[in-house]
Amino acid sequence: MNKRGVTFKLFIMTVVFFLCFYGMVILSQLLFFENFYQKQKIGRVESRLQSFGQSYVQEAWGSGRVSREAARFMLQNKNQLAIVTLDGKVKLDDAFHISLRKADGKVVKISLSLFMSEHGDELRAARIQPGDQVTVEGEMLGSDGISSANLIYPTGIQKLGFKNIGSNSEETSTNDNVRLSGTVTEIVLPDLKTWSQRQGLLFSALEEWFPLSQDHLERLKNFEVLEEDWTEPWTGVRNAVIVHPVRQSTGEIDLLFTVTSLQEISETNEALRWFYLYLGVGGFALILILSLFYSRMVTRPLITLNNTAKRMAKLDFTAHTPIRQNDELGSLSYSMYTLSQNLDTALRELQEANQQLVEDMEQKQRMEAVQQDFFANASHELKTPLSIIKGFAEGLQDGVSAGKQDHYMKVIVEEADKMERLVKDMLDLAKLESGTLKLRKATFILSELVEEVVDKLFHLLKEKKLEVVIIPANELPIHADIGWMEQVIINFVVNAIRHAEEGSSITIRIEGSGEVNTFSIENKGETIPDDQLELIWNRFYRAELSRSRQTGGTGLGLSIVKRILDLHEFRYKAENTKDGVRFVVIFGG
Repeated sequence: MNKRGVTFKLFIMTVVFFLCFYGMVILSQLLFFENFYQKQKIGRVESRLQSFGQSYVQEAWGSGRVSREAARFMLQNKNQLAIVTLDGKVKLDDAFHISLRKADGKVVKISLSLFMSEHGDELRAARIQPGDQVTVEGEMLGSDGISSANLIYPTGIQKLGFKNIGSNSEETSTNDNVRLSGTVTEIVLPDLKTWSQRQGLLFSALEEWFPLSQDHLERLKNFEVLEEDWTEPWTGVRNAVIVHPVRQSTGEIDLLFTVTSLQEISETNEALRWFYLYLGVGGFALILILSLFYSRMVTRPLITLNNTAKRMAKLDFTAHTPIRQNDELGSLSYSMYTLSQNLDTALRELQEANQQLVEDMEQKQRMEAVQQDFFANASHELKTPLSIIKGFAEGLQDGVSAGKQDHYMKVIVEEADKMERLVKDMLDLAKLESGTLKLRKATFILSELVEEVVDKLFHLLKEKKLEVVIIPANELPIHADIGWMEQVIINFVVNAIRHAEEGSSITIRIEGSGEVNTFSIENKGETIPDDQLELIWNRFYRAELSRSRQTGGTGLGLSIVKRILDLHEFRYKAENTKDGVRFVVIFGG
């Protein structure tokens, strides 16, 4: 392996990088992780405890609110909390409790923290709710300086109609053991998913801390937050005791006393040490494997450059990403990338210019053809009505009889209307064929548009005593230019009216299937010769010239429909039926 080669450099850099990274992780974990994690956890608890204390003092919580908020605090922080006075009397005996009203109206609290550790599942299965009748047997503690009066630590709880939970003793009340019944007024239970069974640690810590030492007492009176490590003597579990003093509105000082377990921090740190030891063995093997892979990767840029050169030889200048390396391969790759970009840009611009030139020429030819067709068709189609208008105007000029003047003027107006419709249709067709029309598509319901068109053509239908039947079935919304679609429907309906038998029906069906709508319009009348069904879409095409003149058509209606549907890429066809002609359009698909 050449010491100056890229392969050797990659090998050395890989080994050094992984060794440095692994060493940094191991040292950081051994030296700093445990303290960092512990400070983070204690700092978070202190911050939340301070917020709890501020709300406790400022909002003057009642006993019920204090219990609920304390329970929420313990569940969020997975620790234990008590509110005590400077002489050690517990004001908040247990956040998780049952408040029981006896027959004499007095309310006692049943502590649940220790009871839940042994009988949590059974207690939850009993589904005790406010208003239930329960019997509690347990010990009432009120003279130990820790627990307050009217607080019972239960050994057994029985809901009316359910089996006893805990002790089955039937002993009557004594000085230490009591048995009482009453109605539940409040119950606060912990979440079993986050419930800690180390609630007894709180009472052990209280017994060890109180009465307070003189040093602790002075510091707390100065409202200094105490934070000390404490090891539970029975289990050896490490904990952090945090005491936060707060002043009540009455001037009394209450202590927020919380115990947070640190045992999982030590256990996690110990597990991580072994994990990184095993990781180190595998990491060394991984370094060697990665070094071999990196050595092979050196050849990949050469292959990429060779393939790029082959594409360029074939005039394929497709841009590729340059190799980002500060060596000869990186420089060569960037030079080839720049050359490929420039050649590709020049070739693309040339192709685009040629394409644009071809399109411009084709567009010009189309425009010239459209203009020629327009003028030729206009002169041809306008010749007949102009001749009629001229003849009748000359008749008026020569002084026809008074009885014929109204007829002559009516003919002139009718022919002028035909010329106006013809010019409008020819202008619409020229616009559609110009290739410059931009469709403004929107989503709408076709049957609603058909109904609007039929309403507009009411007078034409009335003149021939026609009825339009619209049958929608599973109709889907269509996406098209609603203005031009309206023109399509108008042309179809007008065409059907002109060629329908008087007094017959025109049937319009709109059926949805899958992702397409099928529109069909059918009338009763003369059919179209089969060999001319494809020709009717051409401009000025008439199966029978005299028939078209009589019905008033311009010969452009279906041609306009064809252009509009082609622009939307919709399929269409015309077909003969038993009694007439049917036009079909497939929207979508």
